Amino acid sequence: MAKADSIMLTSGASGRVTALLSMQVLKSLLILVNAFLLLLFFPFRGRKRCHSSSGPLAMVEKGGIGKEEKQEVGCSNNNNNNNSNNRKGGLRVPSSIVPWKSSISAAAQEVALRRALAIRKVTDGGDVSRRDFSLFVTPRGETMFTQSWTPISVDTRALVVLLHGLNEHSGRYDEFAKQLNAQGYKVYGMDWVGHGGSDGLHAYVHSLDDAVTDVKAFIRHVMAENTGLQCFCFGHSTGGAIILKAVLDPKIEKLISGVVLTSPAVGVQPSHPIFLILAPVFSFLLPKFQFSAANKKGTAVSRDPAALVAKYSDPLVYTGSIRVRTGHEILRITSYLQRNMQKLKVPFLVLHGTADTVTDPDASLKLYKEASSEDKSIKLLPGYLHDLLFEPEREDIKRDIIQWLNSRV
Repeated sequence: MAKADSIMLTSGASGRVTALLSMQVLKSLLILVNAFLLLLFFPFRGRKRCHSSSGPLAMVEKGGIGKEEKQEVGCSNNNNNNNSNNRKGGLRVPSSIVPWKSSISAAAQEVALRRALAIRKVTDGGDVSRRDFSLFVTPRGETMFTQSWTPISVDTRALVVLLHGLNEHSGRYDEFAKQLNAQGYKVYGMDWVGHGGSDGLHAYVHSLDDAVTDVKAFIRHVMAENTGLQCFCFGHSTGGAIILKAVLDPKIEKLISGVVLTSPAVGVQPSHPIFLILAPVFSFLLPKFQFSAANKKGTAVSRDPAALVAKYSDPLVYTGSIRVRTGHEILRITSYLQRNMQKLKVPFLVLHGTADTVTDPDASLKLYKEASSEDKSIKLLPGYLHDLLFEPEREDIKRDIIQWLNSRV
């Protein structure tokens, strides 16, 4: 077994966020600024574009992997007119030679591959659970991979909507979901945009507000399927931040009986204040740009070597370099939560390891102190790291969560 210190230890909101905001990356950003200014001061001419009265037309069927795709391009030629082309209104070009069309096809294939892997992981739940998956279409028109764990040995008495952290997926919480099933909780998990089997570039987050909107819609969907049952939410790391922002909406707040948060991304501080200024700029200019410096050995997230091996050998866990837009979105949602903590009214339990260097345990303490909730609890766990449900003491942590839920059903 490899030792923990020999593994790339990055995580849910992972140490890659901190790496992205390091001084080494600052130098890279300054180089990019210089290159961008050069492009502004020394413009160049591209090839002359062709135009037609109807303009370029392209038809792409969403999710249509393996289907024939074609693009029609109209181009006038004053020197040599082709009568047949004029009658058809354009020249038919194979999609394989259209660069942007090929890019769309590659992205769709990548999503399809991840979705197939996610479906494959949905296996028989055993004697206590029935595990199923479904595809949920969001109000934005994107397809999210969702799954559910239903108790079969006991009656269902309440619901839990589970949201994973950055770079992982809902299937990692299979064991926890089955333990909740044994207590009578039906569990729903959703891979939020860009994660697991859901639509979007892997681990790329254009807007966490989109994820918040999707979670709200999913909660309403779950409640409509299970009328008369209480609903609780569980969120880890960035998933916890998404849940928090969702329940700040009064319409969602009244649907939720309580929230459990592990290592929530309520506070993630950049290593230098200048990044607060540069992040929005580069998030706009180069949103998908990846910093290789952010892929170095990161911050430890668990003290269990076996849990780390399982996590980073999972093909649905993203281990690449963090993208600029993703890092900026995390900073943006934490800033929003910092300004709106006092508006939180739902009952909640927050658990955070004091040795967590990915998300800030002091920010969780601030949340506990400033939230308006009359029913609120916090457990700061000395020496524990970021991935609490994958720490050596995870059974004790799960027991605390289940006891908290049981006392509120």
